[in-house]
Amino acid sequence: MTATPRPQSLYVSSLHLAAVATAVPVARAFVRQTLDYWRVSNRVDDAALVMSELVTNAVEATGIADPKHPAWEVTAEHVIAVRLRAVDDVLHVEVWDRSPEPPTMKNPTADAEGGRGLHLIKALAERWNTYQPPAGGKVVWAHLSLKTPPSPPLDTPPPPRRVPGATKPPPGPVMQQATTALMQRVLVGLRASL
Repeated sequence: MTATPRPQSLYVSSLHLAAVATAVPVARAFVRQTLDYWRVSNRVDDAALVMSELVTNAVEATGIADPKHPAWEVTAEHVIAVRLRAVDDVLHVEVWDRSPEPPTMKNPTADAEGGRGLHLIKALAERWNTYQPPAGGKVVWAHLSLKTPPSPPLDTPPPPRRVPGATKPPPGPVMQQATTALMQRVLVGLRASL
């Protein structure tokens, strides 16, 4: 007799952001708010740091890294997507951007101001890698183990997201590309877990 597989719990939350420097603190706040709502406490700081580094790389790869860049030059092409997925006791931190080029591990000198992001991700996550979805661009992801699966309150709606309209891409190819790329990653993860 074959055992019936136990159903897995799945929680997903995502956000589209303008690929500018301020996306980093917004993504960190998104992680903290989502994990607080999901009642996940043991990896909040790690997940926020991993998300910060992934978003920083995405902004540098496809966005406008200069904080003095005029806001009116930000277009729908400067969009990244961030997603948190919890499948049972594994948290998936994912960032999509339009560049197909994978991030590269650097060997910074002791006095270098940057270049340590992927080293931090490697130290904090059980696994990380990139995925090039058929929709284009790339998804960089990291897996973090949780002590217990999420358990959001089922009797209250999730907290509202307050996202300025300018950071959300207009309906069209960019939004479809980001959403499709991350959903393809979800499907790959679900198929792998079966």
